[in-house]
Order: sequence, then structure tokens, then C-alpha cells
Amino acid sequence: MAIWIRGAALALFLLAGTQVWAKTPPAAPPALAGTATSIHTYTQLALSPSGQQVASLDSISDENATTPPHAVITVRATSNGEVLRTIDPCPACRYAGPSWSPLGDALAFIASDRKLGTASLMVAQGGQIRTVATLKGIASHPRWSPDGKLVAVLATENARKEAGATQAGAPMTGEIGEQEDEQRIATVPVSGGSLRFVSPTGNYVYEYDWTPDGSGFVATSAKGNGDNNWWIARLYAIDARAGTMREIAAPPTQVALPQVSPDGKTVAYVGGLMSDFGVFSGDLYTVPFTGGTPLNVTPNYKGSFTSVQWKDDAIVGSALILDRAAITSVKPATGEVKVLWTGDVSLSGGASFASIETNGTVFAFVAQDYAHAPALTAGTIDRLQPITHDNDNFTADVAVHSVTWSNDGLTVQGWLVEPRANAGSQQRNPMIVIAHGGPSYASMPAYAGPGVPRTLLDAGYTLFMPNPRGSAGQGEAFKRGNVRDLGGGDLRDILTGIDKVLTVAPVDANRLGIMGHSYGGCMVMWAVTQSDRFKAAAAGAGIANWISYYGQNGINQWMIPFFGASAYDDPAAYRAASPIEKIKNAKTPTLLTVGERDIEVPAPQSLEFWNGLRAMSVPAKLVIYEGEGHNFRQPAHLRDLRRQTLAWFDKYLKTASAGAASDISAAAPMAPMR
Repeated sequence: MAIWIRGAALALFLLAGTQVWAKTPPAAPPALAGTATSIHTYTQLALSPSGQQVASLDSISDENATTPPHAVITVRATSNGEVLRTIDPCPACRYAGPSWSPLGDALAFIASDRKLGTASLMVAQGGQIRTVATLKGIASHPRWSPDGKLVAVLATENARKEAGATQAGAPMTGEIGEQEDEQRIATVPVSGGSLRFVSPTGNYVYEYDWTPDGSGFVATSAKGNGDNNWWIARLYAIDARAGTMREIAAPPTQVALPQVSPDGKTVAYVGGLMSDFGVFSGDLYTVPFTGGTPLNVTPNYKGSFTSVQWKDDAIVGSALILDRAAITSVKPATGEVKVLWTGDVSLSGGASFASIETNGTVFAFVAQDYAHAPALTAGTIDRLQPITHDNDNFTADVAVHSVTWSNDGLTVQGWLVEPRANAGSQQRNPMIVIAHGGPSYASMPAYAGPGVPRTLLDAGYTLFMPNPRGSAGQGEAFKRGNVRDLGGGDLRDILTGIDKVLTVAPVDANRLGIMGHSYGGCMVMWAVTQSDRFKAAAAGAGIANWISYYGQNGINQWMIPFFGASAYDDPAAYRAASPIEKIKNAKTPTLLTVGERDIEVPAPQSLEFWNGLRAMSVPAKLVIYEGEGHNFRQPAHLRDLRRQTLAWFDKYLKTASAGAASDISAAAPMAPMR
């Protein structure tokens, strides 16, 4: 497949194949109905063992919606995208984790009913759907045993919140820390029954994989608070019958995507400096299943691996290599990396933020770029093709450039996206810099659908999305470039990148804005205390004071690898990186937005910076969104966020005068950038 972002369209190839079901499937219901303002999304892909079918969660993202979208499970032929079946037994439920049986004749999935507070494991087979088990709480990631007799899930009884630190936190009442959600592996016979918890109590399991002989699991796990302790999780073997847990390794880095080799002797995983759970990238490691010291099989590789799948004696998966997504094959015995395919697109569909689904031969992923909306893509390496066309009419009239520059001896990359009317224009236009979150993340080509970026592009703004040191895509040494230097070299990289853009695009240096969310929000707060280049700023869920933040947030374990010590052991390092310490330098009008129940970056951080700006007589506005966590979910909140952001930048970048603004709002509203 070839997908061009510089004025081209999708090149299509044909892949022959057949469909396999235990019985002839019933006629497929009509596809999800969309409108001129809606985009089809495809998530949580599951490729059948034969590679002939792919299941996905399909939904409609409509900028005018009043409620979050409801997804249905859709099964398609990978040969041509023919819809073989849609599954939607509970219109009030949210589905998750479609998983194929070993024979490919059945599909397990989770149906969660928020009103009832229940999660049900369901199986679709032979045209029938049945409930296998129901739990009071939450569940995810069903996985079939190799013999097809059991299904395992990650389950949390009586959960107080959705799993994951980006979800809205539980109400902060009662004795704090006394009740912790505990996610454990549980199994149940395919014929149905009660869940049997297998992994020991007191241990929160993040990821798991069956061993090839079905005797147990490999898992990543940590004791205590699940939101906070992923950064110190270790690798374990769990006996499915006895329920005992044995440590395989205690890696010095974050560990993700563990998978056992076909012979059961070796565990492969992605290891490195990482940010939020699910934002997995790093080097490939192997370790004996019996235990030992992990071996980095891709040291010094100038790219970041993002998914893992054993294929005989090789590890097939995806990677981010500078500005390109890639499918790779790695020989652990030699460390040889073979790039099978690359594209200037972003990939999604697996367990990580830039990953694929594969059985080692057939591949499936969702591809998109700045000009083209998401398309579900499948096939063998030499015959990949888009198999969905729901979004073919959604294209963005933009000019896109991958920009590289040098700073401090490093090669740095970023994406410049202009409304096509701006490209080559004699008029210099305002530009907004979007700092990504993470920090160990990367800006990648993503369609400018409903959200702040599209809103800004429609309003005539040029967008610049840099990937400074600390970003994924150039290996672990580059990703570690901001350790004990948050806001130092990374900000210099961004400012130098702006200088480069000014030489290649019609941008007005006197009308620059900056925005970001999470770590990107912190970079915004830091930038306006370090530079007068920006005439307007928008900080989403930013960190104003690393000292107070350390004690307020629910995930402070993530900070140790970046600062080298806790805020109590090395407070000077935290103060040196805190925007509030330099608040007297701030002059840039700043919009601040945050979720009321954000546990990753609590609202008091935005409140502290807002108060500091007001004390310096700097125009500032703070909007706190009721009930939201780190990533906003409610359509009304997302629309308000778009409106607030555009109005703020228009006020200070498109008008001659800059009126003062200093207010605080509580509302219910760019989909947050990570």
C-alpha cells in the first residue's frame, strides 16, 4: 500500500481470500449511518488466526453529537472489506476487546453496562451470541486458552472508576488510599459459569498473554495502586491452576506488550522510557521464561518499536522511525532489523498508540494522515489495501511538510500543516505550535477531523507540531534526552524548529501561538515564562509547580525516571523546572483548561498558574470541565473546548488589540492532545 500525504490519494491493491465461519453468517445489517459531519472510526482490531477476517469496534464520530458514540463490533473479510457480520446485542453497552478463538470460529468480547455497573463476557459463534459470565465491576482483554476451552479476562470487582489513569478519578471522599481497585486475571469455561480469579490478590495486572501450553500466563504486574504503579511493574509468570506468581524479571525500564515465544522458552517485550499506559514504545527485549536478565536485542536502533508478535524465530511488529510508520521483523538471535514496509502515516489498531494487528503473515491496521481520514487496511506486506471506504469523501485541503532541523548536535523533526490557501502565499499567516504530551510520545500524521486542529486550520492558521528530544521515533537515547532537563533542550529544539519553519513557510513571526495538553500543557506554561515569542497560549492540563504536583497527582511514579529522585529527595531539580518559579517573566495571554476529576494532572495545577498570571496582570482564562478526567469524553465539552481555543487565538493573533481577560469558568467541553 502507498498512502501519500503530499497531494496524492490511496493506491489500492487487490488481495484474494475466502471467509470462514462455522455456519453461513446471517446477512449483515446496514452499515453505521453517517452524515456530512461524521467520520467512521475503527478501533481495537482483532485479526482471525487464518488472517481472513478482522473484527473491529466501529463507531461514528460526529462533531454535532450530544452523546458519546456507540460502537458496534464489525467483522470484515480482509480480502475485500466485505462486512460479514455486525454484533450489537446491547445498544446501551460499550464493547471492548474482541478476541478470536483458536479455530477462528468464535469471537469473545466484553459488553459493559455503565448504568448497571456490570461487565459481561460474551461469545458470538455460528450466528448466535451468548453470555458466558457477568461481573459486578469492569472487565477487559478477553483471551482464549490455546485449547479453546477457557477464556481469560482482566477483571476488577466493584471497581470505583474505569481502568486507567487517563479516566476520570473516583470521588475524593472518605479515607483516601484505603480502597484500591485491583485488576486481576480471571478465567471461565467457554460453556459458561462464574469467573475464577487466578492471579493473586494484592497485585494489579496490566497486560497478560497465555503460555503456548495453556498452563498459565506471562504478565506485567505491580502491587498497590494500579493507576500509579505501572511505571514500576515487573514481569511475572502466573500458574493458571495454582494461582501462584513467579517473577521473571525486574526490568530497569518500563515493560509492555509481553508475549511468549511459540516454544514457550522466551518472553519478548517492549522496554524503554514511557509515559501513559498504552503509549508503548522502546527497544525490543527478550528474557528466558524461566527468569533472568533481559537482553536488549535492538540497542542503539534509531527508531521506537510499538508492537510485538512472534512469527517462528522472529518478532514481527510495528515501529516509528523518525517521521515514518513502519512494519518490521526482528531476529532476536542476531538483532537484525528488517523494515518490511513504511509510510508517512500513523498506524493504530493494536494495544499501543502506533501499532498493528498481525499473525505474522497478514497485517491489519487503521491508517490515516493529515489529508485523509482513517481507513481500515489489511493484507500481506506485498498486497496491503484499504478495505473500508466510509471516509473516502473526507479529505483535508492542506499542504503537509515533514521538517527537519539541527540543534545541539541532534536531528529534530516536526510536521508543518498549512491550509492549502496559505502555502506559497505572499501574505504571512499566524502559526500555532502544538506541543505533544507524554513526554515520551510523538506527533504523527493524523487526519484533521473534528477537533481543535481542524478548527484552527479552517480558520486559516498554520500548525507546527515538533518532535523534540524526549519524543519517540529516534531510539531510546533520543527519548532520554530530556531526563533531568524537562523544559531545557526540548524547548530549545522547539524554538529552533520555529526558526526553521520561518525560512520555509509564509508565517508571521509576530503572530505565533502555542498550545498543548498534559506534558504539552506544561511545555506551554514553561514556554511563556521563558520566551516572549508567543502572543497567545492555550495550556490543557498543564503542570505549573512540580513540587506541589508531586503530592497532588495520582501517578507520581512516572516522575522518578525523569527527575532521578522524588521531589522530597531532590526538590531543587523540581523547582528548577517549575513554570510557577518563573511566573514574573510571563507576558503571554494564556487560556487554561482541565478536567475536574483529572488524576494525572489535577485541576489545582491550572488554578495555581491562573492565579500567578493574574498576579502579574497577564490576561488569563481558566475553564474546568465538570466530571472530566485527563482525556475529555463529553461531546458538549469537546465542542466548547474548540470554541474557547479558537476564540482565544483569534483574539490575540488576528486582532490589532489585545483586551484583558481574567476569569474562571466551570463548563461541561481540541480533543485533548496527549
